[in-house]
Amino acid sequence: MAKFREVPETHQLLNPSDLSSTPTPSTSSNSLDALSAPRSRSRLLKVLGMWFGISAAIGNAIAAGIVRAPGDIALWLPNIYLFFGVWVIGGLYALAGASSLAELGASIPRSGGQYNFARRAFGEYAGFIVGWSDWLSTCGTAAAVAIVIGEYSGELIPPLAGHIKLIAVVIILGFFIMQSRGIKWGSGAQMFTAAIKTFAFVILVAACFLWGGHARAASTPIAATAGLPSGWPLVIAMVLGLQAVFYSIDGWDGIIYFGEEVRNPGRDIPRAIFGSVATIMGIYLLINAAVLYVLPMSEIAGNTFVLGTAAEKIFGPYGDTIIRSIMVVSLLSCLNANQLFCSRTLYAMSCDRLFFRSFTRVNAGGTPTLSLLLSSIVGVLFVLGSFEIVIAMLSFFFVADYTLSYASLFALRKKEPQMERPYRAWGYPWTTGIALLASALFLVASIAPDLKAALTTGKLWPPSPAMLALVILLLSYPVFRVMKWITDAG
Repeated sequence: MAKFREVPETHQLLNPSDLSSTPTPSTSSNSLDALSAPRSRSRLLKVLGMWFGISAAIGNAIAAGIVRAPGDIALWLPNIYLFFGVWVIGGLYALAGASSLAELGASIPRSGGQYNFARRAFGEYAGFIVGWSDWLSTCGTAAAVAIVIGEYSGELIPPLAGHIKLIAVVIILGFFIMQSRGIKWGSGAQMFTAAIKTFAFVILVAACFLWGGHARAASTPIAATAGLPSGWPLVIAMVLGLQAVFYSIDGWDGIIYFGEEVRNPGRDIPRAIFGSVATIMGIYLLINAAVLYVLPMSEIAGNTFVLGTAAEKIFGPYGDTIIRSIMVVSLLSCLNANQLFCSRTLYAMSCDRLFFRSFTRVNAGGTPTLSLLLSSIVGVLFVLGSFEIVIAMLSFFFVADYTLSYASLFALRKKEPQMERPYRAWGYPWTTGIALLASALFLVASIAPDLKAALTTGKLWPPSPAMLALVILLLSYPVFRVMKWITDAG
């Protein structure tokens, strides 16, 4: 059984001038974190626990994806075994990676997410790639969530219809004001909204199983879905289905964004990660099972609001209103979590001189104020502009970050064998290797259609979102060098 030990807070006593020091592999993990995490006059507060970590994961992961993903997956894979199969594969992928991220999060208890792992294992440029892709995609996610809240609000309250972007901007700014008061406000809102949405989904699932049989029997037969593809089209359909699942379940590792704010990271980070994976996958599998109990596969396929359709079968004309109300609360929880995440990532990069030093400023409530402000501004810009391409690239960015994180565990086990590890990944190296291999195969499969088309037709334009994401990652080096030159000169 793994032993949990609380990591001392030695890093809080160092001077910002220590930032330039280069630790040796034999240095303890606490000293390494200290050298790379200087503080301004105030600092992040160690006030969070396991339940906050689980609520952050639930808030971030269970959101708009569960509304659209079942309809898309049923359209691509109109077979009950393959439909559930991609969800199960997604859950197993998360479970295989959970122990690896639990070890990394407990051993490197810094706020900022997976950026810290890649930087520690492979250097500043690898950290920069993960940090910037994570920060931008999280800001984009916040914008997308705010847009959907605006759409649902207009459906629920007619006078608000037609003001989607205005509602989205107001909500982003509202969470900025609340979170700027301190982490206790943000964490309190997160735990409250996550509890409400979990209870609401449990009630919905129970209602589907209690009354769904009669609703399905009363359904009017409709045309059957298209046949299951075979060969290469089936491979593409499986990849698309997995992309939808990965996007929907991503966020189960939410606690790692708050490593240095957790009271006992060696114990609570692993518990929060495993609890998050179990809770999220349990809810998603139950929701899909409940939907299939109420609706035939042919009625699910291509349905962009499948939960609403199922709820109408159960609750009649009030079903759509009930689901949209649940989703508004769910999306508010998701938006709150994403703004907390992206502010911590930018803060951590600033501490390491990969962004401007002024963004390390933390107020008395434990909020990195300038990092939160810039993250909120970028979210607003995505709302006002065009963020669809960014959203389409999210699953590629997410899996690319996971790939580097799993590789980081292998690298750090070899590079720093004496690192203090309050929790050690179970099944290592097999579970970590499986997660790493699955991530790499997914990335290759994501760009394979573009490569096949290029070889067949000689055309590389327009690129798919996955290929565009890859190009952006490859072109990040000049941006990294410019940012280093600016921050080092300052």
